[in-house]
Amino acid sequence: MSLTDDTVPFDIDLLTELTETSGVPGYEDRIRDLVVAELESSVDEVRTDAMGNVVGTLEGDSDYSVAVAAHMDEIGFMVRHVRGKEGEDGFVELDPLGGWDARVLKAQRVTIHTDDGDLPGVIGSPPPHTLDEEDRKKTPEVEDTYVDVGLSYEDANERISPGDLVTMDQSTELVGETVTGKALDDRICLFAMLEAARRLETPDVTIHFCATVQEEVGLRGANALGVDVDPDLAIALDVTVANDVPGFEDGEHVTKLGEGTAIKLKDSSVITNPKVHRRLQSVADEEGIESQLEILPAGGTDTAGFQNTAGAKPVGAISIPTRYLHTVTETAHVEDVASTIDLLEAFLASEDGEHDYTL
Repeated sequence: MSLTDDTVPFDIDLLTELTETSGVPGYEDRIRDLVVAELESSVDEVRTDAMGNVVGTLEGDSDYSVAVAAHMDEIGFMVRHVRGKEGEDGFVELDPLGGWDARVLKAQRVTIHTDDGDLPGVIGSPPPHTLDEEDRKKTPEVEDTYVDVGLSYEDANERISPGDLVTMDQSTELVGETVTGKALDDRICLFAMLEAARRLETPDVTIHFCATVQEEVGLRGANALGVDVDPDLAIALDVTVANDVPGFEDGEHVTKLGEGTAIKLKDSSVITNPKVHRRLQSVADEEGIESQLEILPAGGTDTAGFQNTAGAKPVGAISIPTRYLHTVTETAHVEDVASTIDLLEAFLASEDGEHDYTL
């Protein structure tokens, strides 16, 4: 069954706006403004910090506090150099912000964010029949990537400066029962957090909804908030690998699309608190929410940023299974997104500060 905007079980327009808005590590300005505007109607207080993290606090009846975190930044680039000579065309060389696989960059459209406005560009890709055998076998590197902006060197050099930011140009679309586009990592979890914040009204405990920065370059925003917010319990939301496609064995899938939200047991940055992930599983079972377990062999998340930066803290994580991570066609099943929102809401609504998460 193919879905339409009217049959998706959540606000697809907000999700689209979140995923299509630009915001690379350290420069999350546009997406931060959107998050602040969305949180203001759902929480009691919204603040930002010197790094650009956003914290929306919903006051509870007790001093016990829970931090919920999803990162705002997307992988992108910074302009390193404008290459060319007078009388010739100009090309833009890039420095990566976050982990890119250069194989997926060829022939993609990008947007260069300059002080005077946004400029379109395309990442060049020579025709395959013009390459010799050695070039065809060569492993591409991000540093070898260049952007063609269709301008002379003089115009390009005048309008584009080192330090300008570059993001992928891609729309968000419904494809069958899935949603696909750029920056689902982690805007789709940011969306889930905002939806849960909108639904909750009178929690027993104080909840800090944290939209973090610079996750893609080392969990930097979450590390800072682990100290500044200093919660009693932290739950992070991020996408996770779904290699449930041809070419992978069952044991390599990690998660599968359409089988529910994923409750994290571990990734390469964290082993979640067993009592926390068991309570997440118990809430899912009691509420009839589809879920699966996640054991991620490689990759870190904001979960680790809260675990021990201000002393030992219980942490858990909820993930949305996603195919084709760190590309412009990241793909998630709409029912898994809905299950993630439902589980986060149910878990927070049932948290009374009396659960013992010590081991």
